[in-house]
Amino acid sequence: GFNIAMKDLEIRGAGDLLGGEQSGFINEIGFDTYQKILNEAIEELKENEFRDLYKDDDKTRSFVKDFTIDTSFELLFPDDYVNNISERLNLYTRLNELKTETELEEFRAHLIDRFGELPIQVEDLLDSVKLKWKAIEIGFEKVILKKNKLIGYFISDQQSRFYQTERFTKVLQFVQRHPNACKMKEKQTRKGLRLLLTFERISSIKDALSAIEPILA
Repeated sequence: GFNIAMKDLEIRGAGDLLGGEQSGFINEIGFDTYQKILNEAIEELKENEFRDLYKDDDKTRSFVKDFTIDTSFELLFPDDYVNNISERLNLYTRLNELKTETELEEFRAHLIDRFGELPIQVEDLLDSVKLKWKAIEIGFEKVILKKNKLIGYFISDQQSRFYQTERFTKVLQFVQRHPNACKMKEKQTRKGLRLLLTFERISSIKDALSAIEPILA
């Protein structure tokens, strides 16, 4: 949160968060780490002290800070498709940096042009990126894809503004309109009580996408 981020900055000798002494501090911890701390501080301000000023942002902002997919599907670049280790690592890095579906399609075209038709593992890997984007937009912090099920875990912080947004209202309306397609329930976990959304008969990444995309329609 903001207080933790500010304390972290103080401990590291940062001084004023936005002041003129930041260049040395940024060089010391690295720009990515600095940017992460700064973004966390800003998000904390939006959530609390200045929440009324940022109500309009609720329609577009992401409330999910970290996202994970736990799946039994193989999501990777096989070594018989891209046999150079450095090349594979570079591709994973580039894939992780993509932000839009247009960029994803351009990346797909690059792979086909460079390495040939995509094996199923790569198709699933690319689709999993799209699944991640959709899941985060819905409000999932975690998705489990196993045993022909998709289980989406909503934001663990029950005080999050996400639960007062139109986006979450759309989720509730979707669940009410499609009682046979999905089930919503609460479950006790190590992180406390979590709200889950479960879809049955999910046998592929494409099935998972088809299941959750209508929520955002």
